[in-house]
Amino acid sequence: MEESGTRPGIRRLRGFGAGIAATIALLAAGLGLTACGGGQRQDVTEPSGDFPVQVAKKKFPTHQGLAQTSDLELAIKNSGKETIPDLAVTIYTGEIKAGVSSTGSGQGSFNVRIDDPSLADPNRPVWILENDYPKLLTPGVTAKNLDEAPTAGAAAAQTDTFQFGAVEPGQSKDIVWRVTPVRAGTYTIHYQVAAGLEGKAKAVAPAGGPVKGDFVVTISSKPPQTCVNGAGKVVTNCGP
Repeated sequence: MEESGTRPGIRRLRGFGAGIAATIALLAAGLGLTACGGGQRQDVTEPSGDFPVQVAKKKFPTHQGLAQTSDLELAIKNSGKETIPDLAVTIYTGEIKAGVSSTGSGQGSFNVRIDDPSLADPNRPVWILENDYPKLLTPGVTAKNLDEAPTAGAAAAQTDTFQFGAVEPGQSKDIVWRVTPVRAGTYTIHYQVAAGLEGKAKAVAPAGGPVKGDFVVTISSKPPQTCVNGAGKVVTNCGP
């Protein structure tokens, strides 16, 4: 991180010393311009090619209730012979109206865009992503103690995309997004897998083509039915 303060020695420069400081500043500016105009492209180190990928597990409850936390889980395996340079997953949400799913990324992975000109921000959350998620299920880390695990997926500069780093041949990453629904309705969660962030490394399904899928989820506004089980614990969705 950059230093927030200014060193006293620099503040006291006078005469010849100030001239040296000005010369250094000009040289630094020139180098900055050179870096911007002729620097190395960000995608130059990303290998080109197709990387076979298999979605070994995909899970998300199709019926949910407001304020009931759920896990969206994708287990993604490198089924090829080369290391995936940087596994990335793009997620976005569409709302289903009159049998048509209105889709589109850019409003936030778990948000929808409301067609209302009176709104200053038309993007509204359907689910709230829990803090420090997504995370990885690994040996010793289960859904029960996942909250204690470190975060695993960094939000990438690309729209609605999370990056998870390299994946060796035959290895998998079992990823969990823990979310809480806050808006009733029927929605489609779309996901697409990439092997890199710059578009040169492409993830391909076993049969060829892009690696993608979706979940159609209905969120009810009715409170869940609760009861007390034999162990004396309160549980939900315990109808007859």
